[in-house]
Amino acid sequence: MGLMAIDHNETRVAPELYLNRELSWINFNYRVLAEALNERTPLLEQAKFSAIFCNNLDEFFMVRVASLKSQQEAGITTLSDDGLTPQQQLEAIQAKLRPLLELQQQHYRHALKRQLSEYGVDLIDYARLNKRQREWVDNTFKVSIFPVLTPLAVDPSHPFPFISNLSLNVAALVRDPESGQQQFARIKVPQKILPRFLPIPTELSGRSPEPVFTAVPLEQVVAFNLSLLFPGMEIEGHYFFRITRDADLELRDLEADDLMEAIEEGLRKRKRGGEVVRLEVADEMPEEVVQVLMDGMSVEPEDLYRINGPLGLDDLMSLLAIPLPKLKDKPHKGRTVPALARAQKSKLEDGSLKPEEFESIFSVIRRGDVLLQHPYDLFSTSVEEFLNQAADDPSVLAIKMTLYRTSKDSPVVGALIRAAENGKQVMALVELKARFDEDNNIQWAKQLESSGVHVVYGVLGLKTHTKIALVVRREKNRLNSYVHIGTGNYNSKTSSLYTDIGLLTARPEFGQDLVELFNYLTGFSKQQSFRKLLVAPVTLRHGMETLIRREIEHAAAGRGGHIKAKMNALVDPAIIGLLYEASQAGVRIELIVRGMCSIRPQVAGISDNIHVVSIIGRFLEHSRVFWFANGGDSELLIGSADWMGRNLDRRVEAVAPIEDLQLKQQLENLLDLYLNDSAAWHMDSEGNFQQQQQEAEPTLAQRELMQRWRGGLNAAA
Repeated sequence: MGLMAIDHNETRVAPELYLNRELSWINFNYRVLAEALNERTPLLEQAKFSAIFCNNLDEFFMVRVASLKSQQEAGITTLSDDGLTPQQQLEAIQAKLRPLLELQQQHYRHALKRQLSEYGVDLIDYARLNKRQREWVDNTFKVSIFPVLTPLAVDPSHPFPFISNLSLNVAALVRDPESGQQQFARIKVPQKILPRFLPIPTELSGRSPEPVFTAVPLEQVVAFNLSLLFPGMEIEGHYFFRITRDADLELRDLEADDLMEAIEEGLRKRKRGGEVVRLEVADEMPEEVVQVLMDGMSVEPEDLYRINGPLGLDDLMSLLAIPLPKLKDKPHKGRTVPALARAQKSKLEDGSLKPEEFESIFSVIRRGDVLLQHPYDLFSTSVEEFLNQAADDPSVLAIKMTLYRTSKDSPVVGALIRAAENGKQVMALVELKARFDEDNNIQWAKQLESSGVHVVYGVLGLKTHTKIALVVRREKNRLNSYVHIGTGNYNSKTSSLYTDIGLLTARPEFGQDLVELFNYLTGFSKQQSFRKLLVAPVTLRHGMETLIRREIEHAAAGRGGHIKAKMNALVDPAIIGLLYEASQAGVRIELIVRGMCSIRPQVAGISDNIHVVSIIGRFLEHSRVFWFANGGDSELLIGSADWMGRNLDRRVEAVAPIEDLQLKQQLENLLDLYLNDSAAWHMDSEGNFQQQQQEAEPTLAQRELMQRWRGGLNAAA
């Protein structure tokens, strides 16, 4: 195979000028939690952000903490880029996390539950149920829960049972009244069968008017009915616990004869679970019960987290289904890009467009580049329409694309299958190693293969993260290429939740680059250069470093170097070192970084010219945009890569220039809108983020964009 990953991990900055990436990630997750704590956030959206905070944390423990613990147990003493051992990082993580967990629980107990109740949403503890409610709940337990429960005793003849990852459990203490012997048992809460917050008929509340929604935590329903599970025994106590296991899927793909088979085996191992990296227990759990759990699962004392409230608050996400629009963000539907309005086959079929008014999407793209900004621009009427028309168009000969993460019942996959059935050459690169989507992608790969699609699994040793699609069409006895390059996944669901940017173009150089890039991905190409694209691991790092160095040269020549960049993470030491160099040369650097950020801005004499902001809002900021002033002839690029070592060196990525002057201006204005968001979080030299004093009506970039799109304008307005 052509090029493999290149090692560029040598630190080019002193440890004191590099912020620890794990602690920086925790700062990011705090910003997510802050949206839940913010009184301006609608109540059910507060529940959503609290759930996201919890879900983020689960993945952080399953991957990042698990990795550090593996290093620690292996005796690895290599220091992180900021000079910490694995043990020191684990200690710092614990110290930083525990206050945040208490903040989340205080918000749930003292603000969220009380305020929701004022609007008719009652999350009631079992002990506070009235008689009618309790009778209904207990009967539901007997009919729908009791038959599926399996209490597992722990004693000399019953070894400690296996506890599955992220499961919610009840630890029960029971006593035999005849022998007087106390025993321990574990019961798994059946969350996959019933909702975590078990709805109770509202007419049983006794309230007037009746509440909109009443529910009791499922684990409490189990705990307060233990007498049915242990007849004849005395129930002396029940306590809740939850564990997190190492779920990082290590794949020796270079040694695997069949990558899909290797990943399927890895997934089976993941489901069985790795080592326990976190044990969460109810705060009131007695020390002797805690010790039973720790001994039974080989948990270290530092991995124990006592929680003063419900465990696993990621289940708060389910509350968004409650029909109370006033407690949620106003719906955002998005629009069809005006340039594509006459290229909608659905409008042709339902009669909204006359046949003479319809225009092929390929005609539109041939006339000029089309910029897409999701979720403000609809994914369904742009990217999906592009693929659907390609699947049905007799002039289209081939479709090639990458699939990193896609949705269930994906229209994208449906279009590829239909294209293959229509006799077109269809190739899909399905990245089987997309973390936590491996099983989903395996199923898609099998379905695509069975439909006649050529499926490949990427380049050995590299993860294919780029978001690209190529359509080849015969037009007037020649072949023309149509291209989509994006910052986000081909995922219909997340396209309405994440902000992403895409480009539809028929520029020949882009098409030629994608033809050669797909040859690299599917064959034995050793492509070393591309016409327009910056491609990792081939040219992306060098290209980005060259663009930064060019700004240094402009600043030195008195032409005022200036860089604006938006990304998910900035942790690459070499890039950070170069940005410090640029700042000292007088280059103005404005960064919009959603998550981890290891650079130290505003350090006197080092990074005075570097400013970093972070935007957390109703949509997950996912787009990557890179702008370089270039002495007045600005250059702007979009793509799937962050400034991280893995994106620059160990993944296949593609970053594309935006060459249309109007589209460039549109994206430049977008960057300025983010930089001037009055609710943005501003980073200081210690890595802490602070929001400015909020105005009565803060200027929010996302809200402004929704209003502009609603009014038929765009980001250049």
